[in-house]
Amino acid sequence: MASKLSDCLSREELRNLSRATDWQGGLMLAGDFAVVIAAYALAIVWTNPLTILVAIALLGGRQLSFAIVMHDCAHRALFHTRALNEFAGKWIGGAAIDAPFLAYRSYHLDHHKYAGTAKDPDKGLVKDYPVTRASLRRKFVRDLTGQTGMRELMASWRAPKLEEKRPFLVFQLVMMTGLFAAGALWAIGLWWAARIFIFPAVMRLRHIGEHGVAINRLDTEPRNNTHTTHANWIERALVAPNYVNFHLEHHLFAAVPPYNLPRLHRLLSERGYFEGFEASSAPGYRAMLKKAVRADHTEADAAP
Repeated sequence: MASKLSDCLSREELRNLSRATDWQGGLMLAGDFAVVIAAYALAIVWTNPLTILVAIALLGGRQLSFAIVMHDCAHRALFHTRALNEFAGKWIGGAAIDAPFLAYRSYHLDHHKYAGTAKDPDKGLVKDYPVTRASLRRKFVRDLTGQTGMRELMASWRAPKLEEKRPFLVFQLVMMTGLFAAGALWAIGLWWAARIFIFPAVMRLRHIGEHGVAINRLDTEPRNNTHTTHANWIERALVAPNYVNFHLEHHLFAAVPPYNLPRLHRLLSERGYFEGFEASSAPGYRAMLKKAVRADHTEADAAP
């Protein structure tokens, strides 16, 4: 068992792992756009209820991928070039999900600074876990019926600031222009269906998998306060894009770009860094959700 990171990684290995490249960042972003285009094409070329549902599910997963683009750019870890991180974070990642990039960066860096303490600004997202099975079901029902999505949309437009909304409006205009050119402007409705009915549920999965099922959220040891969920190819397509599932590894070294997180995980695992902390990961999202449910399923203890 290795108790210290320095026992597992040399400085040279860490430097190599932390080296972001513009081509890898660009390839990851291109992959996200390719799935968006494929989802639209599927629904437009073979329009039927099944293809529309598949397209909405894929778009909801890609909306999470754009949120992760914003996240990685906030750490200046997606691209090597600083200007590319700033541009993609604001005009692509943040724009796609209607989130102000600079405000998010400030908030998120505080999350890293205070992870494992009562000052963590994200603690409210996961403070009730584990919950009863009934409570977890109610949360996802609210998400998948659009209640959460509509509440979030109304809150985001309650007192809008044009400067903060401009990237979102430009992103929507570009997407609508492309769909209009394809003769399928109606397909913009798929994006909004995904945003209202799928994205909130995918984001909830993300929050639960990152910190909700951690061993001990009030411990500054990352192996205790953060969690990794291994994902198969279907989960990567729908709920775990851009290696977002390797969250423990991200908290260990936030400068490591997302495309290097699997290699970081493999090296640390091979060298025994996670021995004694097996509960800091789950073999898949089904197993992760089982950890989010209390052993006592009584309704008397159910959270809202």
